[in-house]
Amino acid sequence: MIAILDYDAGNLKSVEKALIFLGEECVITRDRQEVRQADKLILPGVGSFGTAMEQLKKYEIDKMLKEAAEEKPVLGICLGLQLLFDGSEESEGIEGLHLLKGSILKIPDKEGLKIPHIGWNSLLLSNGGKLFEGIEEEPYVYFVHSYYLKAEDESIVKASAEYGVHIHASVEQGNLFACQFHPEKSSSTGLSILSNFAGL
Repeated sequence: MIAILDYDAGNLKSVEKALIFLGEECVITRDRQEVRQADKLILPGVGSFGTAMEQLKKYEIDKMLKEAAEEKPVLGICLGLQLLFDGSEESEGIEGLHLLKGSILKIPDKEGLKIPHIGWNSLLLSNGGKLFEGIEEEPYVYFVHSYYLKAEDESIVKASAEYGVHIHASVEQGNLFACQFHPEKSSSTGLSILSNFAGL
């Protein structure tokens, strides 16, 4: 069973819908017992880094995540990826979960580039990511974000994208998996990525 963590950050239903389509048992929850019993966790999210961290602490999901990451797979999606790291330029002085090392930076303004970055972008796959097994080279996926990841250790980066800057779009380390893009909105490619996560 996959627990989709509910901290009032939106985008939960589309993740649930994609998992149900794949035939996966899932629950949207913030109940500690349900989270403990789940085989895997997904941390989705849209919104601001600072508000999201407040909500994670309010419901003690930050503690649940740190416990879970030691023993079961965790997938961060979009803002969920960013929260796994140390902090973000979006909310200076607010600490992230510190589960992975790296910086969350604002996409720089460039002529002809719209921010937030909304739409389909191709990925450059690298370092043999488990989430991308069986997926064609340079797959297209759907992004919605104004901030991007620059991971400290490039060996954890399994996919990257270009949008005026080099974006670390997916990372894997131990039990932690994360995508800056939205697999649940990325058509058959995204469903394959979620299926790979469910099969870990």
